[in-house]
Amino acid sequence: MRQLRRMTPSENIIYFGDTARVPYGNRSRETLLQYARQDMRFLSTFDLKAVVIACGTISSNCLEELRRESGLPIIGVVEPAVRRAAELTRSKKVGMVATRASVGSGAYERAFRALDPDLEVHALACPLFVPLVEEGRFRPGDVVIETVAREYLTPLRETGIDTLVLGCTHYPLLAEVIGGVMGPDVALVDVGAEAARACRDLLAGRDALADRASGGARFYTSDRAAGFQRLAALFLGQETAGPVEQIDISRY
Repeated sequence: MRQLRRMTPSENIIYFGDTARVPYGNRSRETLLQYARQDMRFLSTFDLKAVVIACGTISSNCLEELRRESGLPIIGVVEPAVRRAAELTRSKKVGMVATRASVGSGAYERAFRALDPDLEVHALACPLFVPLVEEGRFRPGDVVIETVAREYLTPLRETGIDTLVLGCTHYPLLAEVIGGVMGPDVALVDVGAEAARACRDLLAGRDALADRASGGARFYTSDRAAGFQRLAALFLGQETAGPVEQIDISRY
């Protein structure tokens, strides 16, 4: 959301956060597809030009089904991030950290190898990162997140990768902590930024970018709005611009 606002400031954005059912990362694929279809049915009640699936877990497990079932262009986070990482790597050794469901899907490895079969891909599940970020434990100097990051990432650093995809849109908040463990020679790829760039390029290619000075945002959540406001302040760096409406996602 923050990157979309930066790259497409003229667009009106509808944001839905499925806060009642997160985290998605440990769910079965069948459950993920059920949730994703409900999320899409809700979003499709608006007059949209495109949908960005900002969740790495849904992008890894459900994107092809959602594209087949929808008439809208749908952008996930996997393909744009993989393209960027393949451009950046010099050693042809790349890493990816994400949720268990994203890693288990194999989507990132398939996307990398479709681009370049010679790439050596190291994927690692980091299931504690999301709940720690949502508790505000993502800043350098926080002994809890730094301990967890070292435990997860030290073996990955020792593989010799020079590029690391932060394969969950929570993880860019951990960029300083992750970078501190991986070292300055490892480039970090922000999946949110790459997906936002892909959305901007798609709209520009269709001559569909909005022609206005600035756009607005509407926020929807499936759980209490008060809890969402706290998370929005963490992720957006500010309070949401306008009210947050709670919806019953089970109706869709």
